[in-house]
Amino acid sequence: MRFYLNIDHVATVRQVRGTDEPDPVRAAVLAELAGVDGITVHLREDRRHIQDRDVRLLMYTVRTGVNLELAATSEILDLACEWRPLQATLVPEKREELTTEGGLDLSSGRQLQVVGDALARLEGAGIRTSLFIDPTPEAIQAALELGADAIELHTGEYANARGADRMHELDRLESGASLASKLELAVHAGHGLTYENVHHVAAIPEIEELNIGHSVIARAVLTGMEHSVKDMSRILRRARRLRA
Repeated sequence: MRFYLNIDHVATVRQVRGTDEPDPVRAAVLAELAGVDGITVHLREDRRHIQDRDVRLLMYTVRTGVNLELAATSEILDLACEWRPLQATLVPEKREELTTEGGLDLSSGRQLQVVGDALARLEGAGIRTSLFIDPTPEAIQAALELGADAIELHTGEYANARGADRMHELDRLESGASLASKLELAVHAGHGLTYENVHHVAAIPEIEELNIGHSVIARAVLTGMEHSVKDMSRILRRARRLRA
């Protein structure tokens, strides 16, 4: 299980005041020293948090790997192909949303064409590709046919549900991860995961990478980056041991 830390919200705090701190690049260094397996950032079209400068410097400083989340737009794709992160994850993006609200819609021919073209550009630049999708058989099959290297299962519905509804969403994640693995797609997951709800997702054996951000950054404000990263890492390791 790889633990990638999303540092977007370090930049969110910085952008509130329009200053130069806290610096997400420094946060990435501290996170790596604490043991994360990689750094995730989402370069949005409106640049609401992560800026071009951040990604550019991360490419020089990160020693594990950068997972760049991006929409399939020409401007951001141009930058991704220039920077060549270890991995690029295509995600849906709407200006009015507070955070990503769901997986990519791969049900229409037009959207399939847009995503397919974006994947071809990224792969041509030597970048490993992933698609952020809901855990449905249709979306997983579409990701396979488009030629993505990996999928990232959207865990937001699981994270927001309670009681029996949460267990239903967990079943969907388990079924989706199993299907994707059988189709020889690498399986990642993320969105809305916290110290309180991540255990069951981390125990799904087919999931090899989790992207977690807000909860870890929120705890880091109170306890420091090292403690918050190590606390999450312990939960992930324990979940894997108990499942085994």
